[in-house]
Amino acid sequence: MTPIAALKVAVVGPTHPYKGGVAAHTTSLAHELAEAGHDVTLVSWSHLYPSKLYPGEQAVPGGAPDVEPFPHTVRALSWARPDTWVRTGRRLRGFDVVVVVHVIPAVVPAHLALLRAAGAGRRATSAALGTRRPGTRRPGPRTVVIAHNVLPHEAHLGDRELMQQLFERVDAVLVHSDEQARLAHELHAPRVSVTDLPPHLPGGAPVERTTHDGPPRLLALGMVRDYKGVDLLMEALAQVPGPTLTVAGEMWGSSGERVKELAQDPRLRGRVEVHGGYVPADRLAPLLASHDVLALTYRSATASQNALLGRQHGLPVLASDVGTFGSQVRDGVDGLLVPPNDKDALVEALRRLADRDYTEQLRAAVRPPDLSGPWANYVGTIEALAAVEPAEMDDNDTDTPGTGTSTSTDGAPTSTDAPGSGDHTGGTGPAAVVGHLRHRVSSAVRGLVAASRPEVELGRADLPDWIHPSDILADGHDADEAKAFARSLGLPRCSDGIAAWAALGALAAIVRVRDDGRRSAVIVDESGARSPLSRWARAIGFAPVELELTGHRSSVEVLDVDTASLDVIVRLHPGGCDADDVDEAMSQASWALKSGGLLCTTLPIGPGSAEGALGPADVRAVLARAHDLGFVLVGDLDGDITGRMRQASGTSTRTDTAYGLLRLTLRRR
Repeated sequence: MTPIAALKVAVVGPTHPYKGGVAAHTTSLAHELAEAGHDVTLVSWSHLYPSKLYPGEQAVPGGAPDVEPFPHTVRALSWARPDTWVRTGRRLRGFDVVVVVHVIPAVVPAHLALLRAAGAGRRATSAALGTRRPGTRRPGPRTVVIAHNVLPHEAHLGDRELMQQLFERVDAVLVHSDEQARLAHELHAPRVSVTDLPPHLPGGAPVERTTHDGPPRLLALGMVRDYKGVDLLMEALAQVPGPTLTVAGEMWGSSGERVKELAQDPRLRGRVEVHGGYVPADRLAPLLASHDVLALTYRSATASQNALLGRQHGLPVLASDVGTFGSQVRDGVDGLLVPPNDKDALVEALRRLADRDYTEQLRAAVRPPDLSGPWANYVGTIEALAAVEPAEMDDNDTDTPGTGTSTSTDGAPTSTDAPGSGDHTGGTGPAAVVGHLRHRVSSAVRGLVAASRPEVELGRADLPDWIHPSDILADGHDADEAKAFARSLGLPRCSDGIAAWAALGALAAIVRVRDDGRRSAVIVDESGARSPLSRWARAIGFAPVELELTGHRSSVEVLDVDTASLDVIVRLHPGGCDADDVDEAMSQASWALKSGGLLCTTLPIGPGSAEGALGPADVRAVLARAHDLGFVLVGDLDGDITGRMRQASGTSTRTDTAYGLLRLTLRRR
């Protein structure tokens, strides 16, 4: 059954048989939104760019898809048929949100025609809106543009004007870097959110590598264009004897000709192979397995998943420090970073890589990327951008009787007791917060929260990658590090390092996944007074409901909340779950959380003789039960965490106590 809070979503963008990263991302996005419980239709093209705009081959050679095609795909749009833009837009009028995947400015006229026909977007005329004022929203779908590049790498006359027209019409824009956000704001985007480009890696699982005793083998993979700097890499390689290079990808115009010309340099003869043409998905894994280093020496970049692709297949990465590469490659640990357009720095990096032992040292440190957590963040961001603004609610949509919410003189929300809502004394206790959690008045609470001023400014960019939504604590040093980092952010002090570690991961998950930019998520924290989560959440602008529960009653029972009315439920150390109550906590959360809502909890892990603790097999059973209840795990427990659980078990000398703490973040589909 579709959850009550699910959205009807149209994703408009390229998909198979069109090739390339944008098509793969669009298809993966449709899958992930559907997995999150939304009703998704992928609206794509039967005929895309004219050859003048895209001189290369548009379709995947041989017809093999880069990623699994999305089953509910409608290929209704044609570049040469403007009538299809209008006709398709009219069919989208009944959708809740239209997500437009932007590729190049030349497609903007088609997108604008589609959005107008759908009755979507901010900008409208009084004639189109009847009695509504010009400049207000249409009553149609909300609109989110995913801009992979706000402006193209090779700009053309009129690009900025077209993008400004698009941004002035839509409700929100999602980009993948701070620089792209700056551009979007310059072009009048109304609301811009920045989040990392999630992995949509083609090629399947890695294959076994063959032994190679010769010089290190570099691979430059993907379409050869000027901004990708393959020519610069080859010029540097000519000065460094030893390493070899394979260039595998479609040759684009003069950039491709330049690469072929450089390959004839006497210093590179026998060391460079150029394989022109698109590399299909079924050839990627063997190609990566036959090389030692992935080279991404871009002159400029916004966001790319190629560094993650290299890590997935165990290759260290040589990359320019542009776009997202700086956060994806650990310089000197699992790869090397060089300044863009710096041939001397490239020469020095290649000399280091020419040392076979050094290259193997980098490769040994490569870890596979988290493939699930970034998608949870991404889908959560889109859900937040698609949320209805409080100001857009109908004026007649007022509080229901018995759940009166008012505003005190200092702007803080107050609630009157609801008859029959539970025990209360003098307007305090659980009954006093029922009004905050009622589904009918949540929009009013969101508006009040948005008006509050946070003590600490904290955004996604302030939270480093080592803070995982799902993780294991088996070393006291990690707890001390989390406590110190929280303090460095300016968050209120916490004396308990373990509680700080638990709360920091949960807070990061809330900010990354459930924050719409206004700190309006409805959070219930039943972790107890010793947990810093509620204090930290309030410090950054949220208004959590904090409960100290006794007995076996859960928060949703005490507060008598409506189905699918909460954004986040938190149960963390020292008031986390154990083996006896985790199933009940998940069951209650499965109906109290909205689609996309989070359950964050901690669980003790240890031997079977330790009271309340779970072993690795028990954890797998919990995750299976969570899946049955409609949850997906945010984060990855298949790789490093499983090994750390075994390591913690091996170093423990006691059989009657837990040897670690597991933090799980589960997301309601």
